[in-house]
Amino acid sequence: MDNALEKSISFLLFIVIGILLKTKISKAEQTNGIKSIILTIALPATIFIALLKIQVTSSLLWLPVIALFFNSILFSITPLLLKIIGVSPTSPSGRSAQLLIPSLAPGLSCFPFILEFLGNDSLAKAAMADLGNKFFVLFLLYLIALKWHYKNAIDFGKTSIKSKLKSLCKALIYEPVNMFIFVALVLIFSGITFDKIPNFIASTIDRLSLMMTPLVLLFIGLAVQLKKKQFFQIFSLLLLRASFTLLVVAGIALLLNVSDTNDMLVMLVFGLSSCSFWPFAHISSISAKEMNQHEEKMTFDVNFALSIIGLSLPISVLLILGIFSAGDTFTELNSIFALSGVLFLVGIMYPVFLKIKSTTIDETTSEKIIESKKEVRFTE
Repeated sequence: MDNALEKSISFLLFIVIGILLKTKISKAEQTNGIKSIILTIALPATIFIALLKIQVTSSLLWLPVIALFFNSILFSITPLLLKIIGVSPTSPSGRSAQLLIPSLAPGLSCFPFILEFLGNDSLAKAAMADLGNKFFVLFLLYLIALKWHYKNAIDFGKTSIKSKLKSLCKALIYEPVNMFIFVALVLIFSGITFDKIPNFIASTIDRLSLMMTPLVLLFIGLAVQLKKKQFFQIFSLLLLRASFTLLVVAGIALLLNVSDTNDMLVMLVFGLSSCSFWPFAHISSISAKEMNQHEEKMTFDVNFALSIIGLSLPISVLLILGIFSAGDTFTELNSIFALSGVLFLVGIMYPVFLKIKSTTIDETTSEKIIESKKEVRFTE
């Protein structure tokens, strides 16, 4: 059996184990505890090792800018995707989706697979790119959320905005992943590599990093929650997101003349990462404030946002595993365009079905009205 396929099957088994563990680990606090271990210990340690084991060049410093550019493009096309599935971009559900769709959570959905399939060099590049994504998710999306909320809220002064931005700055600086990246970059530019670190420190960090892949896969299995309500609508939205993501990545690859197969795969799977939890935190915070102030018109739909996150994770993981399992197939533009077309066709099926159903109902209603008018005239 192909090595990539064996890894994919092994990863899926971990996810299945996580699903089976739901009966034992059912409380949200327990699941969030696992996520905290991943984001505060295992993931930072893995990225720290990856950065110290490669030779950082000035070209890596452009990766956050490229990721930020990608986020911005995805944000700009999200209203179009919402209109396709029949959701108004200005509705609470539409505004929630506009914050979540362009956000990325690579730490939970693609970093473990990049490490397993491509190694430390590629993981380090993805980690550097994630800095741009984090800036977009933590700051820019929060400013957009505030702007939308400000149109509905009465009591929302400059002091509140200043206070929130200050707390977000602290979150960005003190987040474990970012702290480890900063320390790693300082060490690298000081000429200190991983093999020059004391053995007891290197061994400890290395053992911590080994926890990441199993924990992430188990967390995915535990976190999957498929709700019947809005399932097909959100499923279509996420497939359309993936379809347009592939087109955007292909365009960026052509623009930058990317020829390295590993770099192309990193770009693909990074762009296909699941939706981030941070926008949901922004949505929850603003919604809680509006409820406390007894606002009649809510800015966001918390339940819709939660459903997007719940379905985004397994879809992203399956797509990423599929791409890696195919070897170098999706390093060619023709294959990328073909996959994008397939995802678009599957994603558009539900909106088309609703349109046909709506047209049929309208025609039936019109026929009934005509028949009723004929009966009235006959009676007269």
